[in-house]
Amino acid sequence: MIEDHLLLTGLNILLAWSVYIILMTGTMSFGNGAFMAIGAYVAGICTVRLGVALEPATLIAALACFVFGLAAGFPALRTRGLYLIMVTIGLAFCVRVAIENTSILGGVRGMRGLEGTTIWHVAAAVLIVGGLLWQVSRSPLQRIFDAVREDEDVAGALGINVVHVQLVAFATGAALAGIAGALYGHYMLFIAPDHFGILVSIFVVLYVILGGTNNMWGPVLGATLMTLLPEFVRGLAEWRTAFFSLVIVLLLLVRPEGLLAFRTVSTRAPRPRKTPS
Repeated sequence: MIEDHLLLTGLNILLAWSVYIILMTGTMSFGNGAFMAIGAYVAGICTVRLGVALEPATLIAALACFVFGLAAGFPALRTRGLYLIMVTIGLAFCVRVAIENTSILGGVRGMRGLEGTTIWHVAAAVLIVGGLLWQVSRSPLQRIFDAVREDEDVAGALGINVVHVQLVAFATGAALAGIAGALYGHYMLFIAPDHFGILVSIFVVLYVILGGTNNMWGPVLGATLMTLLPEFVRGLAEWRTAFFSLVIVLLLLVRPEGLLAFRTVSTRAPRPRKTPS
């Protein structure tokens, strides 16, 4: 039981980071549940139909989600604000409908036979992704993300290609959601389109908002709290959902910037030394 909670917490941390990466460039996505579904089904086809091991199948799923994220993000990122949110929500519904009407994926009946995910797979993924995010947060690349997030016009005036930065971040977040989806599918043993509804995307965004969007540790805290807190109030029975929602609302009122609002100090890129003439 404890191992199951830890494994699900790790998967939710990966999903929260997938949204955080996109948020670092000032954009918002409610479509990461769709990328999670793509990762789960691509990895499922690789393992169940083609006999590929879970580890390379997960990497193939991440690559597929990255490519799909590039293809979907290029037109989507031409919109801003509420319109971008609506586009990503529409993307989530389109992917679900496509899966339901694709026979090779099992349609509405889902796909069976997935297995192999252990807590060590999830722990390794969390450590690797966390290490990479830590390096980014301490590097000059973080300053580029901050510049794009704070003011796109100023960032463009400084020579930053805003569209490319946002597009790569969007696709990277999609790839990370695909990794989480692949591991989730092979942990659940069975996947269906209902497992990746719009509520999944909404909850993942809540993980980040609750924990804080200014650093990589906020999504970790938000995902951990929202995964484990419902288990601690299980004794409230039918009042559990209401109590859980009330706690989230109170936390957002008290800490609108998230529980962890600090920013990680990044390093400056080394300036080239002038050679004496």
